[in-house]
Amino acid sequence: MSNSIEAILAKYPQAKRDALIPILQEIQESENYLSKDAIRRIAEYLDLPASKIYGVATFYNQFRFQPLGKFHVMVCRGTACHVRGSAKVLQAVKRELKIEPGETTRDGMFSLEIVACLGACGLAPVIAVNGEFIANVEPDKVKSILNSYRKKVTDAVKS
Repeated sequence: MSNSIEAILAKYPQAKRDALIPILQEIQESENYLSKDAIRRIAEYLDLPASKIYGVATFYNQFRFQPLGKFHVMVCRGTACHVRGSAKVLQAVKRELKIEPGETTRDGMFSLEIVACLGACGLAPVIAVNGEFIANVEPDKVKSILNSYRKKVTDAVKS
């Protein structure tokens, strides 16, 4: 068990169920995701069934159960992006990465998330990769966009 998880739990002495969300948030921030071990440890600490912890965590889409990839791809599905074709962009990203939203590629390179709005409506449809916005994304450009990130990794290895 991670020392950081134990340190977080120690900040909540005699915690009850009302501390669950803040504990989940802090552990995810620290560990990048909520592992099965973390869920079990929280359940033990709060004296709740692990199924309850998991049930609460799955209710809120802020929590993830796999680590993020090196490149975290967020596809905006807000109204402006939707109207401008983000559904097709999402399909292209899923097809290219061979993952569904909430998943990470086997190589750990990419993770995919759908977001309700990135707040960049004038750039629609927009995706963000590690916080870098890419504007006016067309489905047929998705492969080259993702390949540019793959290239960054291969270039870094060569250096």
